[in-house]
Amino acid sequence: MPARRTRLTPSAAQSDLATSLARLRGAMELPEGFPPAVAAEAEAVAARLAAETAGADRVDLTDVELCTIDPAGSSDLDQAMHLERAGDGYRLRYAIADLPAVVRPGGPIDDEARRRGQTLYAADGTIPLHPPVLANGAASLLPGQLRRAYVWTFDLDARAAVTGTRIERATVRSRRQWSYVEAQAALGTPDAAGTIELLAELGPKRLALEAARGGASLSAPEEEIVADVGGYQIERRVPVPLEEWNAQVSLLTGMAAAQLMLDAGIGLLRTMPPADADAIAGFRAQVAQLGRPWPSSVAYGDYLRGLDRTSPRTAAILQAASALFRGADYLAFDGAPPAQPLQAAIAAPYAHATAPLRRLGDRWSLALCEAIANERAVPGWARDSLPSIPAIMRESGARASRLEAASIDRVEAALLSARIGETFDAVVIAASRSGIRVQLDEPFVTTSVPGAAARPGEIVRVRVDGADIQAGLVELSLR
Repeated sequence: MPARRTRLTPSAAQSDLATSLARLRGAMELPEGFPPAVAAEAEAVAARLAAETAGADRVDLTDVELCTIDPAGSSDLDQAMHLERAGDGYRLRYAIADLPAVVRPGGPIDDEARRRGQTLYAADGTIPLHPPVLANGAASLLPGQLRRAYVWTFDLDARAAVTGTRIERATVRSRRQWSYVEAQAALGTPDAAGTIELLAELGPKRLALEAARGGASLSAPEEEIVADVGGYQIERRVPVPLEEWNAQVSLLTGMAAAQLMLDAGIGLLRTMPPADADAIAGFRAQVAQLGRPWPSSVAYGDYLRGLDRTSPRTAAILQAASALFRGADYLAFDGAPPAQPLQAAIAAPYAHATAPLRRLGDRWSLALCEAIANERAVPGWARDSLPSIPAIMRESGARASRLEAASIDRVEAALLSARIGETFDAVVIAASRSGIRVQLDEPFVTTSVPGAAARPGEIVRVRVDGADIQAGLVELSLR
């Protein structure tokens, strides 16, 4: 499904929104720029990296024709891949930016990154984890540039199941930067020969393996804020198939990283407990009321994958499903493996290990995995500081969620500020004693109607009674 955008007009609303978003940054005490010591160290590191050639301390893999696949316009490129056939299976090389070679433990960049935890994506600009001269330049796997990377090599059989894993530090050079849409459109043409063409084989096989183990990756529509020359827009975007296939490569790597660390008795996992029996029973009752019962003979992931994405009831089902698995967390361990290592939605142990430019904890996962895989001692800095990382990631994750929700609220209020008095169709996605949660289709807005009563999945008419851009509040009533 192509992206659908709702443009924000008039200019007065744009001005009010810009003011509101700036105030939001101030209220959340989000950093502006980087302290002088951090910027100075980053410039020095970038100059050193620019002068480097393939070094004796790492493997030279510059002959591997890697490519990156990311959202259009991205410049903080964490991953690059290369796929080739190997007998009746595949060989996958997955290069990840080598941040431990860039960030000096205990230095200004490291200290500031630990304060930030992760890159934050605000409507009016990104608040990066690392200085842009590194994240968007000297450490990014940009095409045509020599870069340090951790390179995972996976041998996969005809079903795309992993039969062998290696990880090494290397010098690489990506050949091309694809956007998801470009790569999807290129399928079936000579331009896609090689990695992109094989990813279209590998991805569905990995999705089949996910279904077999009970996992559930969903391509639900996403609500995103998009900035352009005219201001801000809300975009309703459904990932193209190739984006899902690309995500399966990242998931494969995260599962391999988790298993390495579990076997070694030291690591950093991304966990989520399985849904309890009461939650599952409640979900079954909800979807039965929506006319889409979940048969006991069908796995949870298969049920969700089989939903009709064009049905208004699907939005309500996905909203209910989002509450089924809760409690995602980071878990550090050094000694006995944890009693509950699973990420239940993935249905396997899992670790974040593929986005070190944007997520602090991935730097630890990569350093640990490389040492473990090559039977070397874990770096002292990584072992000593490992216990502190989960708290940093929890706090930064909560901050990112608050920023995203508050930003979307303000953009939605701005979108509807010129539509006071108008009525719209909306699907009810949740109901409680306090009111209902509804999703408008055009403009794509999700908000609450306090005091209203309706059944999830029902189509209702709502009127816009008010919109406060500064507070990010929308007032709706049922008609």
